[in-house]
Amino acid sequence: MTKSVFIDGEHGTTGLQIAERLAGRTDINLLSLAMEERRDNEKRTAMLRDADIAILCLPDDAAREAVALAEGSGTRFIDASTAHRVADGWVYGFAESEPGQREKIIHAQNVSNPGCYSTGAIALLRPLTLAGLLPDDYPVTINAVSGYTGGGKQMIAQMEDAAREDAIASPYFAYALTLKHKHVPEIKARSGLKLDPILTPNVGRFAQGMLVNIPLHTQAMNGATRETIYNAFASHYAGQDIVEVVANDATDALVRIDPTEMAGTDRMKLYVCARDDGSQINLVASLDNLGKGASGAAVQNLDLMLMV
Repeated sequence: MTKSVFIDGEHGTTGLQIAERLAGRTDINLLSLAMEERRDNEKRTAMLRDADIAILCLPDDAAREAVALAEGSGTRFIDASTAHRVADGWVYGFAESEPGQREKIIHAQNVSNPGCYSTGAIALLRPLTLAGLLPDDYPVTINAVSGYTGGGKQMIAQMEDAAREDAIASPYFAYALTLKHKHVPEIKARSGLKLDPILTPNVGRFAQGMLVNIPLHTQAMNGATRETIYNAFASHYAGQDIVEVVANDATDALVRIDPTEMAGTDRMKLYVCARDDGSQINLVASLDNLGKGASGAAVQNLDLMLMV
């Protein structure tokens, strides 16, 4: 039986990308509200309750409201907002993050789609905490740069329309300088950390792409070396084709890593960079902030949920 899917917030950046990925598929019935009807609460409620699966591309409060509007209908949810990423009763939608996570998503009633920075950070951290190589009280710092599409329609316009009064002329800027970025709680919880990581996010003048860097001192870890870290990654991500662990000899040959290298894809690459003596490691995740970091992950989770 063909399942019905409704994208609540389909006219935003993430929603538009999801709709593009689903266009033309014959295995689902894609429900849709016209732009002028998106604030019609009666029609929106009907769509939410009629859908087998609803994908929420909304601000946090609106996402919580959507779940409440569909209460009792049996609708399953994928929430791309921050609202439910550490909430009880919601399965975290990062299939490669934990052994058995894929199966949990398949059977879940409610799935929270990860944040873009979170995807890169958790991909680097969780294999190491599970393997016992990274102490859960390690003071983790995360440095990251994203394409400007991660800021939504307003930032896209500010970056692309120089005539706007609020146009952004800078080629690169840091933000969230009070260290309260909304992705920190899920990174901490889903990586198995006891301390809040220090996340320094940046935006570059490129549309899509992302690099997430985590520097580590091996002497402060549990007997970790570059080889044991690489082996932990290789073992953790074995048997799937979404996350690629780049071989150490290939990483050594690199002069630079381009933050746009994964733009237009729904995959992610992980690099283990190191000093010659192995005392310092720089872990790097490369992904598309709108691919594996948002819309691509949502469609991956949808495909898993459609399996039952």
